[in-house]
Amino acid sequence: MSAEAKVQGRPLGPGQQFFLSFYWLSLNFHWGALLTVVISMQVLWLVGDAEKARVLGLLSAAGAFVAMITQPVVGALSDRARFKLGRRRPFVIFGTILNCLGLAAMAYAPAIAPLVAAFLLVQLTNNISGGAYQGLIPDLVPENQRGSASGWMGLMSMLGSIGGILVAGVFMDRHLVAQFYALTGGILILGAALTVWRVREQPLTDVPPFNWREYLSQFWVSPRKHPDFAWVFVARALVMLGFYTMVSFINYYLKDVLRIEHFAAVTSYVSGVVMIGAVFSTFLGGWLSDRVGRRGLVCVGSLLMGITCLAFLATRSLAVVYAFAVVFGIGYGVFISVDWALAIDVLPSLRTAGKDLGIWGIACTLPQVIGPLVGGQVIYAFQGISLVAGYQAVYLLGFVYLLLGSVFVWRIRGTR
Repeated sequence: MSAEAKVQGRPLGPGQQFFLSFYWLSLNFHWGALLTVVISMQVLWLVGDAEKARVLGLLSAAGAFVAMITQPVVGALSDRARFKLGRRRPFVIFGTILNCLGLAAMAYAPAIAPLVAAFLLVQLTNNISGGAYQGLIPDLVPENQRGSASGWMGLMSMLGSIGGILVAGVFMDRHLVAQFYALTGGILILGAALTVWRVREQPLTDVPPFNWREYLSQFWVSPRKHPDFAWVFVARALVMLGFYTMVSFINYYLKDVLRIEHFAAVTSYVSGVVMIGAVFSTFLGGWLSDRVGRRGLVCVGSLLMGITCLAFLATRSLAVVYAFAVVFGIGYGVFISVDWALAIDVLPSLRTAGKDLGIWGIACTLPQVIGPLVGGQVIYAFQGISLVAGYQAVYLLGFVYLLLGSVFVWRIRGTR
């Protein structure tokens, strides 16, 4: 695959799309498992039942803050990189190797402090590789294939998340912590290797002289000059705030509200149902967005996730949870398959796509700071009064965030 495919307008075939998006599978296997099952179980084992929600919220927020800083910085650096291997792939190699070292440290963390330190290393290094990697798609995909490329990206993301969550539930229920982390490292290495082997970049030759003032100033994208990019950021931030408010505590929700005994395994099953629903809507959503527009699909996806928050707020039945997990998955699949294409449509400049997508990525990482942090404190505050009411308050917040996100997407004017 070469950059000329994009420049000359030649469409990318299914094989090219597959290898271009495969590393998303690795990244989402990694994060789907860690954020949904693995970290919450390790926190519970290390700090106990009473402190679990508060500590998980603080840990998740700290890690997301590191990611929020790393992504745009690495994206901007990769925009200017002049490696013979290309702008993006050397960062993928370097980040993946260090990421695996961080995972090894997490696997054997004997207390909460070493776990936090290892997790922050994982966040830093994973976002070094991911922050550069996400620039490959706008580098190489023709404009008329953005929707289908977004669909491939979403499909690989869903497959990775399904695999990671299901495997994590089984492994963590049996306390096979080291084995899970070894498998995750192997999948990351596989994804990085396929990206380096099958994705071709043209080395950058035309780079202006480096200027610190210009470099730092580029991290500000003026909402006045680029209002559509600003509204995409706001809408995505609200939707992801609702998403992370909901999923960060699903493990503890099943334990404390539904009283599930093997809650780690059931969490993986519920999350797997979500992702199966998402697979069916992901590729279709990307394909449809090239034909009917993006904003309406983003709105529908957000509302479906919001309805699920209301259902979780009221139910005490695992059967209802499974049923609405499908609804949530369909909504999430539609959203994630169109969200990327919507962002590409309104980027300030394709030349600085790595940096701009890094800034856009803050709309995902900032909610990872706020959602678990606020949610954990809410559950902790209600603990002495009504634990169930604490989870109800959290899911009500999730619904409000998702509703607002579905409204603000209509403020975007530069695309359908």
